[in-house]
Amino acid sequence: MSLFLGIDAGTTELKAALFTIDGELLGVDRQEYQLITSPNSWIELNPEVYWNACCAAVRNVVAQAQVPPGDIASLAISSQAETLIPVDEAGRPTRHAIVWLDNRATEEAELIGREFSAEEVFHVTGQPEITPTWPACKILWIRRNEPDVFERTAKYLLVEDYLLYRMTGQYVTEYSLQTSSIMLDIIRKSWWQPMLDFVGVTPDSLGRLIEPGGLVAPLTPAAAEALALWTSTVAVGGAINQAMGAVGAGNIMPNVVTETTGGALAVVATLDTPEFDPWRRLPCHYHAIKDTYCLLAWGQTAGMALRWFRDSFFQAEVRDARWGGQDPYDIMTRAAGEVPAGAGGLVALPHLEGAACPEFDPAARGVFYGVALKHTRAHFIRAIMESVAYMLRKNLDIVEELGGEVAEIRSLGGAGRSDVWLQIKADVLQKPVVRVLVEEAACLGAAMVSTVAIGAYPDLREATQHMVILGETFEPNPDHRAVYEDGYQGYLELYERLRPMFQRRRGGIASELDSV
Repeated sequence: MSLFLGIDAGTTELKAALFTIDGELLGVDRQEYQLITSPNSWIELNPEVYWNACCAAVRNVVAQAQVPPGDIASLAISSQAETLIPVDEAGRPTRHAIVWLDNRATEEAELIGREFSAEEVFHVTGQPEITPTWPACKILWIRRNEPDVFERTAKYLLVEDYLLYRMTGQYVTEYSLQTSSIMLDIIRKSWWQPMLDFVGVTPDSLGRLIEPGGLVAPLTPAAAEALALWTSTVAVGGAINQAMGAVGAGNIMPNVVTETTGGALAVVATLDTPEFDPWRRLPCHYHAIKDTYCLLAWGQTAGMALRWFRDSFFQAEVRDARWGGQDPYDIMTRAAGEVPAGAGGLVALPHLEGAACPEFDPAARGVFYGVALKHTRAHFIRAIMESVAYMLRKNLDIVEELGGEVAEIRSLGGAGRSDVWLQIKADVLQKPVVRVLVEEAACLGAAMVSTVAIGAYPDLREATQHMVILGETFEPNPDHRAVYEDGYQGYLELYERLRPMFQRRRGGIASELDSV
């Protein structure tokens, strides 16, 4: 039993990848899913979709690798955070999952903010602001708006928790994933009882807390059949996907920074001890490593903004590309590469569902500024890619302010496939950007964590030495420094100028709360 499975349950797709003890990738499978959106910013998904995607991806990757299922010793899950799945006593969902992007709990975030100061929440949970994203706010929304669902719900799970339950029958959750629930005391590593009392749940409603990489249980017979695995495969506690991706890139010690551009953007700087930004601009998270922390900056829509543009304006190209066995993103990013740096003066804000770090502005929305007759679709693509690089720079500047200069950025996520995007990031940051050779770094990190859990490696440092391989380095082009400095300043000014409008159009929430 020398093979290890990593599962990455992302916002818009689930991936499964199979690795050897030396980090060789034997196969990977991706299963996309379409979120259910509504005009009032509700974003949901049937929880069964996550499980079906997981089963399909695992079955496909094992068939693709042509290995005996009995050779797969363990698996772990890298998971999106904050997506809430309420289930009843029998483990059946009592409603659709409320996806982390969903902003319906704005009033509940305001109510929690009246009971707990932002400073108190920050120093207990590591989260700088109280936003509708957090599961505590979503639970309170269900309690206030769907009392029948609240009454029938026995457990409130996150995506990793739900998949582990379907695999093992165990209700467990881990510190890394729960950091952004604002229900966990990340220093004491226990539930924060005052917050649980306020939203109306108990520790038993949330599952048994374990360390990332903690042993859960072997697969149940039903799960093994659904996944086409054996019951000898052991499920292991995972971590939030950004932290797990950092592990897969070898970011397990201080002074290493990784950035992930998948559906969302994440910047991870590893810490030996918790670091609380005095200005509350960046969250402090529990890492995927026991008793280790990280600064974890994130943006809600990064690669997802490019996917939105693909799905909205490239339908014919997507159809033709898939028919011809090509990746539609390759066509789009090649087109962007033919546009000069600066996108012809076109500046974008990628905040399609609100802004996270460091603005924490759920009212923010996507914007294209400076549109002229000369601009083509390729200009818009490049402007989106540059806007994500600007968002990265804004957060990296704060990481450096708190933790010292960063000499190198290790890049992973779907955007790591694009030479054009990596070069844009290097030019905007004016720092080297290194591609992680194994593209599915979050899956690799999950597999690495599982190797340590079952004793295949003594610790993650040893696993890193054998399983992590870095790829090409993209050096910054000094000729692009001036144009990107100008573009970055335009990006900052555009948000600051529009922020009052975002807030005005948010509409009457504060006045309505006064009457609650």
